[in-house]
Amino acid sequence: MQQLKELYRRWSGAEVSDVTLLAGAGSNRQYYRLNDNDAHTVIGVVGTSKEENQAFVYLSRHFAEKHLPVPQILAVADDSMRYLQTDLGGTSLFDAIRGGREKGGKYDAQELQLLEDVIRLLPRIQFLGAEGLDWSYCYPQPAFDEQNVMFDLNYFKYCFLKATGIDFHEMRLEEDFRRMAHDLTMESANTFMYRDFQARNIMLCPRPSTLNPQPFLIDFQGGRRGPFYYDVASFLWQASARYPESLRQHLIDIYYEELGGYMAERPDRKEFDKHLNLFVLFRLLQVLGAYGFRGYFERKKHFIESIPPAIQNLRNLIFSPKSREDKGGLCTGFFPYPYLMNILRQLVELPQFATKDQTTYNNGPATVSKYDGKGPLVVRVFSFSYKKGIPEDETGNGGGYVFDCRSTHNPGRYEPYKKITGLDEPVIKFLEDDGEILTFLESVYKLADAHVERYMQRGFTSLMFSFGCTGGQHRSVYSAQHLAEHIHNKFGIEVRICHREQNITQTLKIKKR
Repeated sequence: MQQLKELYRRWSGAEVSDVTLLAGAGSNRQYYRLNDNDAHTVIGVVGTSKEENQAFVYLSRHFAEKHLPVPQILAVADDSMRYLQTDLGGTSLFDAIRGGREKGGKYDAQELQLLEDVIRLLPRIQFLGAEGLDWSYCYPQPAFDEQNVMFDLNYFKYCFLKATGIDFHEMRLEEDFRRMAHDLTMESANTFMYRDFQARNIMLCPRPSTLNPQPFLIDFQGGRRGPFYYDVASFLWQASARYPESLRQHLIDIYYEELGGYMAERPDRKEFDKHLNLFVLFRLLQVLGAYGFRGYFERKKHFIESIPPAIQNLRNLIFSPKSREDKGGLCTGFFPYPYLMNILRQLVELPQFATKDQTTYNNGPATVSKYDGKGPLVVRVFSFSYKKGIPEDETGNGGGYVFDCRSTHNPGRYEPYKKITGLDEPVIKFLEDDGEILTFLESVYKLADAHVERYMQRGFTSLMFSFGCTGGQHRSVYSAQHLAEHIHNKFGIEVRICHREQNITQTLKIKKR
């Protein structure tokens, strides 16, 4: 860290006054937001690989010369292990389209415009970015080839498939892997393959002349020369993005039209779709390998949570109407790998991956509830006294969870706390020092998080939580207030609080994104 601060001082002439470690995901690099007393902020990067850092620095400078929207490299350490880049803010495309994702793929006009802007940007970096690029800087290799494909397919086999317990014949699977590797690399390509083109790697920065933010590209240091199909598959089949099929097709149409501005002769549309589906299959296996390693072995929550939607993407692909013969069954046109396809069919039908509820992934909900798809969700949280009865629900939703706080230590038994409530600091300190209420709320938070997330996905409008204790003054008030703030902080939705016996109400408004 001291070396990063010194790099900042040499570049800016000022001392770092504040350092914030930014959250990471799959990368081992560390990102910091640095600023001085004049509020100049930059991003400082500490890498673990000199060659990887050099690749990013070279590519950033090359793309900037092509007027592509990438962060500017401000300073690089002599050993290339640290560098400074412009701060693009904290809003990614993934963050910006969260609303549509949580409504099961029902994106509003602004979210749709962002997605269309980004898919139009993709061929720019693929074709313009390749012009004059020195491929030898690419890390860890300059081009996408059969060895690259086999590495990723074996990564899937050893880090994911074997962990499922499916019994398979190694040599027969290897034969299909080699056929796939040949098919994926049989056409020569002179375009830049971003390799990790996905919504989390697109940052959005305000533009003074328009309401629409400008997308900027990050995390392209693993790019190399390769076919453009790969990035389309990477973007549109990102597991956690959960784009509905109709939206995917719309964005594919836009991308295909954009190709006309960069290629003298575009591929025939049927051939384009056929090649794209092959890369989709490969990309899904590749990411499952990564999720298996990062999730099953490194126990990283984000990757474990991404496995079910990735499996659903795979299920949708291999059982798609486009992927069937005239008499049914798996496709032999797009995917002429019979043994592999048999294994994948077994994989998606495993009990741990089985689901009949595909609301999140398909175009429409799997239920017929009259509350589906209307949104946005409003959560109501009550505290009450059991002596005066459980609060009634006035929304027509029928109510929700009711939690009994009376098993926890009651501060109301002690004179210093009799005239104050669970909103007051002395009561809060009593409850938290005692600890019983904290253990109680741990289980409540888990239930509430799962319920809120599901209701948001389905577009439900109302959810209710109620906490009761003897007098509705201490334990129930503390619990209701803390759950309300927890939900609001985590999901950003509107939460209405009512401490009924204290005649106190509060509304936590929707957070602006």
